[in-house]
Amino acid sequence: MWFKNLQIYRLPAPWPVSADQLEAALAPQAFVATSSIEMQSMGWVAPRPNGKLVHVVNRQMLLLLGREKKLLPTTVINQFAKARAAELEEQQGFRVGRKQMKELKEQVADELRPRAFSIYSSTFVWIDPVHGWLVVDAASASKAEDVLKLLIKAVDKFPMETLHVALSPRAAMTDWLAADEAPGGFTVDQDTELQSSGESKATVRYVRHTLDPDDVRRHIAAGKQCTRLAMTWADRISFVLTESLSIKRLAPLDVLKEDSDVGSRDEEERFDGDFMLMAGELAKMIADLVQALGGEQKFAQAAA
Repeated sequence: MWFKNLQIYRLPAPWPVSADQLEAALAPQAFVATSSIEMQSMGWVAPRPNGKLVHVVNRQMLLLLGREKKLLPTTVINQFAKARAAELEEQQGFRVGRKQMKELKEQVADELRPRAFSIYSSTFVWIDPVHGWLVVDAASASKAEDVLKLLIKAVDKFPMETLHVALSPRAAMTDWLAADEAPGGFTVDQDTELQSSGESKATVRYVRHTLDPDDVRRHIAAGKQCTRLAMTWADRISFVLTESLSIKRLAPLDVLKEDSDVGSRDEEERFDGDFMLMAGELAKMIADLVQALGGEQKFAQAAA
């Protein structure tokens, strides 16, 4: 199992909370399916069937947040309410007023809710207590908020912080392209996005296209900066770095897939092996990326 996106946060290193302590803290927030009157439900799920809420391999922790959301479109409610209003108008001999229509919509929603379809989704969370990383497999920081809110609610004085680096990713990526030189241990791939900082937000995108250094420099000279850059780390992992320090389209390359496929293992062993391999590689990759961005800064230092 490999994450596809990384939202990266900081914990103290080492983080002294044990898996059993975290399990006890998360237990009151275990996932419970929605009732007939609820529209959504959210809580922690065991990452492995019949397992614990905190799955541990070699001190690395894996969590899974489950969400169930019922689909009850407003258009459906309005359609049923309109039909119900027509019946009422015929019975009472005058038009349904605004207040009465609102009550009809609320009544219809209550009646339809138990019959609504449900969509289930989940989000993995990796905690590295050794190196102090908390990583959410979410495409954006806003999508990681549900995870963070529940963790902060569950763990007393949860010491998570936003990751701060000395160089803004936008400035650093622009410099790498202008110099036609990636930082040590990384290579630049064929996808990138350059955007103007002006009101027009003029944007140039390269998709699976070889980057011509002179062409890229002309865009930079015209005031554009890099907001997304496809890269490869150590010939082992490809990804897209964004200006917000999010990582997207994370993918292990063939050399790691070969390591993962070695030996005949059952599903449980393969899952744990893949998780241990991912955790080990990503911990090194994140450390190298932070170094490439000028090193880590604490918020107080960054604000000084």
